[in-house]
Amino acid sequence: MIKSNIQTIILIVPYLIYLFGTPALVMLLARRWSWIDKVSPMAMLYVIGLLVANLTSWLHNSQLLNLNNMVGNICIPLAIPLMLIACSLSQWSTGKAIKAFLSGLVAVLLVTIAGFFLFRGTSDPRTFAQVCAVAVGIYTGGIPNMGAIAQGVGMDPSTYLYVTSYDLIITGLYLVFVICFGRPFFRRLLGSDTTTPPAPSSPVSDSPSPNCFQRHFLSPLLALVIAVASYLLSTLFPDHLSTPLLILILTTLSIAATFLPIVRRVNLDARQHDRQPTSFTLGLYFVYLFCFTIANACDIRQMNLAGSLNILWYILFVIFGSLILQILFSKLLKLDGDTTLTTSVALINSPPFVPLVAALLNNKEVIVLGITIGLLGYMLGNYLGIAVFYLLVPA
Repeated sequence: MIKSNIQTIILIVPYLIYLFGTPALVMLLARRWSWIDKVSPMAMLYVIGLLVANLTSWLHNSQLLNLNNMVGNICIPLAIPLMLIACSLSQWSTGKAIKAFLSGLVAVLLVTIAGFFLFRGTSDPRTFAQVCAVAVGIYTGGIPNMGAIAQGVGMDPSTYLYVTSYDLIITGLYLVFVICFGRPFFRRLLGSDTTTPPAPSSPVSDSPSPNCFQRHFLSPLLALVIAVASYLLSTLFPDHLSTPLLILILTTLSIAATFLPIVRRVNLDARQHDRQPTSFTLGLYFVYLFCFTIANACDIRQMNLAGSLNILWYILFVIFGSLILQILFSKLLKLDGDTTLTTSVALINSPPFVPLVAALLNNKEVIVLGITIGLLGYMLGNYLGIAVFYLLVPA
């Protein structure tokens, strides 16, 4: 028994040092060498994780994989309040959010329906209509919508397995594209959001400067309280509602916290000294850690591509086709690159990935917009998926 415990400690402790230490080291090196920041610390972590996961046998241990997934699951619920508390919300535009959401929504609907006629081939039309319905749910909402729609349209378990497996592969490729090329690609095509938050009102600016505890520890402690409270509240609801409600509660409480006078003073003090608030830097760390856990769990050798390949090509078409269409819509609606990228990731990868985009863009103001768009997708995804199924299924 003692020998087994010692072996477990010998296995887990080095892994924890690797898992938590690598993102911190990359962040420190990015401050020292500007080229790391230009390449993107996130891209470097993704490459490191993929190399370790696929070129060594170290991470094939089930204990380490479970630990990796557990850490990944808690990163975003911590990152969302940490980063949102550091935001200035006075410049957030409801009109921009509606235009961005509708452009992304219409792009996904048009491409999923067009893909039905392009890729169904010799497949049973009803089965492929089920695939399209689930795709609408995934790429306007997320995983909760996927399961609900699959059950609602009577999808066969084997088809569901193909869809989920191919979705994992293609959305992973899309995430690699976003991490490595997203910022320059979208900003070059559509420009960046150059809006500068207005100066705070005099009651805040006339208040005393925050002390050391308030400057460095108050917001992180508040974010931790929000994360714990949000998780506990989300457990009161059924499992299929817990994830979207967790994100909704986290967002609501975090936004409310930004209006606390002491939080506003801390953020103002950081802007006056031309630095990021401590909570944002800590949230950034958890986003990088989340990205790192994804890469560590991605063993390409275990992926099975031998299923129904027309579903694979269909999902590839939906993700990148809707992206191209959304860029065209953004040109017409004069939406900037940051907004378009955030909308695309919120819909394709779901709201928990929005802080990752904010870190990539170094633009924390897009977090509220992205999470709002993602939550709207969660709410509408089931309706749209079922509607598309009955639109496409043979009478």
